[in-house]
Amino acid sequence: MQTIHRLTLEDALIILKAAEAEAERIGVKQTICIADDGAHPIALHRMTGARLTGVEIAIAKAFTAAGHQRATHLFNEPPNGPALPGNEAFGIQHMHTGKFTVFVGGFPIVHDGQVIGAVGVSGGNGEQDKAVGAAALAAFDKHIAGAVVA
Repeated sequence: MQTIHRLTLEDALIILKAAEAEAERIGVKQTICIADDGAHPIALHRMTGARLTGVEIAIAKAFTAAGHQRATHLFNEPPNGPALPGNEAFGIQHMHTGKFTVFVGGFPIVHDGQVIGAVGVSGGNGEQDKAVGAAALAAFDKHIAGAVVA
């Protein structure tokens, strides 16, 4: 038997708020998706002025990070990114068509050794999406640390 942790809407909104604050700080209009461990969106926010296409992209990034339990940019990092040409997972983005992506910007949310959800960020360049994702994950860690009562 195992204990399963689940993200709540409250958790998702805290993560989303931190992601949006970082996006505003760095001056990029983002779409942010927080998904549960089944890769289903819990919260989705497209900042005013963010691209319309970012909605589906952010959802796909969260789906991929939750479902594959890894950050999406790890699929393409040279030299051994598994989705790079010649590597074992080349073409993996064609599975789950329209839902699976190897773009930078999807990050699993891990608690107590379990992937309990993911953040998908779309709208900036890779470094901007990573910065917003990192802020989201840091906010979750801070939230959980404050919620733990010994």
